[in-house]
Amino acid sequence: MQLKTRKILDRSFSWTGAIAIFLMTAALVILLAPMLARGWGAFHFAATIEHRRMILEQFGRGNRAEIEAERNASRLARAPLYRMIAEFEKQLEDGEEQERKKHAASLRNLKKALRGLLGPEPGAPKPILMRDRYGQTRWDRALVKLQNALHAEEWDYSNPDRGGVKILKKRAAEFAGTSLEPLFAYLEQNTKKMLLPRRTFYWRFLTDVSLDAHFFGGILAEILGTLYLAAGAMLFALPMGVMAAIYLTEYARESRLTGFLRTCINTLAGVPSIVFGLFGLAFFINTLKVSSSKSVLAGALTLALMILPTLIRASEEAIRSVPKTYKEAALSLGAGRGRVIASVILPAALPGILTGTVISMGRAAGETAPIIFTAAVSVGKPLALWQVFSQPTPALSWNIYNLATEHEAADEIRHVQYGLVLTLVALVLILNLAAIIMRARISRRLKG
Repeated sequence: MQLKTRKILDRSFSWTGAIAIFLMTAALVILLAPMLARGWGAFHFAATIEHRRMILEQFGRGNRAEIEAERNASRLARAPLYRMIAEFEKQLEDGEEQERKKHAASLRNLKKALRGLLGPEPGAPKPILMRDRYGQTRWDRALVKLQNALHAEEWDYSNPDRGGVKILKKRAAEFAGTSLEPLFAYLEQNTKKMLLPRRTFYWRFLTDVSLDAHFFGGILAEILGTLYLAAGAMLFALPMGVMAAIYLTEYARESRLTGFLRTCINTLAGVPSIVFGLFGLAFFINTLKVSSSKSVLAGALTLALMILPTLIRASEEAIRSVPKTYKEAALSLGAGRGRVIASVILPAALPGILTGTVISMGRAAGETAPIIFTAAVSVGKPLALWQVFSQPTPALSWNIYNLATEHEAADEIRHVQYGLVLTLVALVLILNLAAIIMRARISRRLKG
């Protein structure tokens, strides 16, 4: 090959590599930017007086005098609203029955929509569910509820080819000509005075416990559960993975049995994660009975089995990459095989083993299917360390799935789902960053 042609090919490969890195970076930015933008909304948002009241009553935080002053101002702004409703109800009671029947359903729906926006009306008994005790705690959700109060939904099925079409009809039209008609204009113009939105940085989203199935509070239990599961999986998988790699590289002879073992390890790495979950339920809980039902321990053991093939392969490659001269020099000085492995080979292979460890830990932290049957619950309190042997736990990955698909009010608390996603991604990135730093330091120390 001519020199000129070889240079052209070298440049082509270099440009191809640079373009590939640029495309990967762009894809990563496209993937992470929406997560960051939407997830940030769980921490920084316009909080209403209902949020400040909830924080004061449920967590005991905030300036009580200041919040009471805001509540009084809010009550004054809401008073004309409830007065108009009370006067209209009185008119209906004193009026004809036909008029009562005409407006009964519309008035009931309007009061329900107002409860969704502002919370219980003055003098109403305290609701059992916490979600019914407060109005909208976020201004963005309050705007949605405001539209629900101003408009009634109807469905048009007149066109069989299009199916049902949602139509928004102004509630003001239902009460046209009555004393309640001015309520809607007043509500639209004074919503801010009723809810007093204020920009808030809610960093305690990470440290508060969840209240009423994630309607209020934070995600502390989910973060702790994820850390317990990931750390527990590494505790079981790392020693077994490294020992298996040492056996396969330093002690096992190349034979059909060794080849069969490697084939099994590679096959195990390709098994769907849901199969590990079913296996963990059948083996660890139903057969070995490590716990009476779901527990962090059973989930960690299941995750350990799932990441074990990755750890074995990564450790094996790291040990194989250690120069043979290291081993030969140690043996020539009279060191035994065990001492050579412990004092020469393993330290030299540590950066590679560490890389495999962090990749596996990130996978364990983000897996959902294996913990569905063995460890995860949708709602729970933060666990103490000794409770991991017998208690299940919420986890970031499982709760993201739960809030997106199974939660009864997924649209109401979409911001919590986005916050969970951002926290999980940040957790995995921090683990990887820590591994990169540790690997760089160890490599530098070994070279020195």
